[in-house]
Amino acid sequence: MASVDLRFSENCFLCLNPYLDPVTLPCGHHFCQMCISKLLDTQKVCKVYSCPQCRAEFKEHPDLHRNWTLGSKAKSFLSNHPEQGGTGIFCTYCIESPVPAAKSCLLCEASLCETHLAAHSRSTEHVLTEPTNTPFNRLCSVHKEPLKYFCCNDATCICASCCLVGVHKGHKVETLGDSSEKEKEKLGHVLEQLIPKRDKTEKRIQRLVEQSRHVQEQSAGEANRVTALFRDIREQLESLEAKVLHNIFTQQVERSLQLCKLIKETEIKKEELSRKICHIKELCNMADALTFLQDLKLNELDFNDEEDGDGNKEDQAPSFFDGIVKPFSKMSRWYKTTDQENSMCSLSRMYENLITGTLLTGLTDIMESVQRRVNWQEATGMLLDINSAANDVAVSWDKKTASSSLRSQGRPKTPERFQLYQTLSSSNFSLGRHYWEVEVSESGYWRLGVAYSSIDREGDESWFGYNEKSWCLCREDKIYKVIHNSQQTNLHHKPTYLKIRISLDYEAQCLSFSEMSESIRHLHTFTASFTEPLHAAFGVGRRSRVTIIS
Repeated sequence: MASVDLRFSENCFLCLNPYLDPVTLPCGHHFCQMCISKLLDTQKVCKVYSCPQCRAEFKEHPDLHRNWTLGSKAKSFLSNHPEQGGTGIFCTYCIESPVPAAKSCLLCEASLCETHLAAHSRSTEHVLTEPTNTPFNRLCSVHKEPLKYFCCNDATCICASCCLVGVHKGHKVETLGDSSEKEKEKLGHVLEQLIPKRDKTEKRIQRLVEQSRHVQEQSAGEANRVTALFRDIREQLESLEAKVLHNIFTQQVERSLQLCKLIKETEIKKEELSRKICHIKELCNMADALTFLQDLKLNELDFNDEEDGDGNKEDQAPSFFDGIVKPFSKMSRWYKTTDQENSMCSLSRMYENLITGTLLTGLTDIMESVQRRVNWQEATGMLLDINSAANDVAVSWDKKTASSSLRSQGRPKTPERFQLYQTLSSSNFSLGRHYWEVEVSESGYWRLGVAYSSIDREGDESWFGYNEKSWCLCREDKIYKVIHNSQQTNLHHKPTYLKIRISLDYEAQCLSFSEMSESIRHLHTFTASFTEPLHAAFGVGRRSRVTIIS
C-alpha cells in the first residue's frame, strides 16, 4: 500500500502528471509550481484564495514553499520513466512500484504495463486503447463495443452495432474524429468571441481597480485637507482670542486711568465742599449778629463764584440762600452727568462693542478663509515667469504660452533661469485648493506639473519629475507618463484631447491630472508631503507648445 500511496503522491492534483517543481500550500497539499501559480492568479481578481484540493481559504496570497524531497523523488521517477511525463497513467496490477501503462483495456477497465499486456487476453472483446484514466467511458453500454461514431441526431457517442440496429439506425452518423473537429471549429468561433469579451472585462477590472485606488487616495487626501483646515482654524481662533483679550485689557487700562483721574477730581471737589460746609457751620454758630453779617458779606463771593451750566456767571446778585443752594444744585448736576457717562461707557456695553466689532469681524474673516480653502479656486491670474524661462523657450507677450524655440532668446543668465526647455509660473501656492487648465500641442514632447522654487536650474536634477522637488505629467510618443523622483509610470489611457486640468489641494497633499473632453477623465493623482510653496511647472520639447487657458 505504501507503494500505491507513493504512486499517487507523485501526481499533481491539477494536471495529473508527476510533479514539476512541487510546492506546498499552508494547508499541506502539494502542486506543481506552475499549476498552482496560474490558479492563484485567477483567484487574485476576487481576492479570495483557496486550496483546490481541500478548499481551505486564505485571507492573503498564500506563500508557496518548495518541497525539495518530493521534487527529487518526482525527478528521479521521471528520469526512469520519461514517457510518463505526459500521461501519468500507471499499470493497475503493478502494486509493488508504479510502472507506466502501455495500453488500457476497455472491457477490463484497467491499464496494463508491457509485462501484464503480454499476459492479457487477446480476445476481440478485450479492446485495447491508448492509456486512459477512464476506460469504462469508451465502451458502448449496450453492445460492449468501442465507441467509434457520433450520432448527430441524438448528440451521443455510439458503437458500430448501434449504427446498424437499435434507436440510432438511419440517423446521421459521423466518425468521432470528424465530429470532434467540427465541434472544435465551433468552439474556435466561440473562443474568438470570448477572448475580446475577456479582454474587455479585464480592462474594465483595471479601470475599476484604478477607480478604487483613486477613491482611496482621494479619501486620504480629503482627510489630510480637513485635518489641516481644522488645525488652521484653531490657530486663527487662538489668534482671534488673543486679539480680543488684548483689546479687553487695553480698554480696561484706559477705563482705569479715566476712573483714577475722575476719582482724584472728585476727591478735590469733596475737599472743597467740606471746607465750605465747615465755614458755613462756623457762621451759623456765631452769636454776634453784626459779626455774622459782616463775615457773611466778606465770604459772599466765595459762595457764589460757581459758573452756571453754560459756563457763565449769574447776572443777578445772589442772595444769601442762593450762595448756599447753588453749590449743591451744581454738584447735583455734576453727579448726574457723571452717572450718565458711567452708563454710556459701562463695561457690559464695552464688551458688547468688542464682540460685535472685533470678535464677529474676526469670525467672519475665518469663515471666508474656510470657504476659500474648501471651494476650488481657479488660478485665473497665472502667468509664466520669464525670469525662470530657459533661452530655448519662447514666451508669448501675454505670458500665457510657452513654446520650444530653435533660436536662443538671448536672456541673461541668472540663478533663477533653467538651462533647457523649462519654466515656472510667477505665482505660487502654499494653501487652499486650486486648478488651472492648459492647452497642449498635438505633436512634440511636453511636461506639466508643479515644482518648488528651490529646484535645481542645471543638470540632470533640474528636469521636472527627476527629483524630489517636482511632480509632472508628460506626453512622449503618444503615451502619458507620470514622473516623480525619477520614478516613471506609464498610464493606460492614450492621449485623445488637447486640454489638461491640473488640480492642487495643498492641505490634502494631492496633485491630480485630468484630461478635459465632453467629461473630465481622471488620469492620475500624486499623494505627497508638500513642504514648500509650489509653482506651476511647464516643459516644452521640440515642436511643442503649452498655453495657460485658465
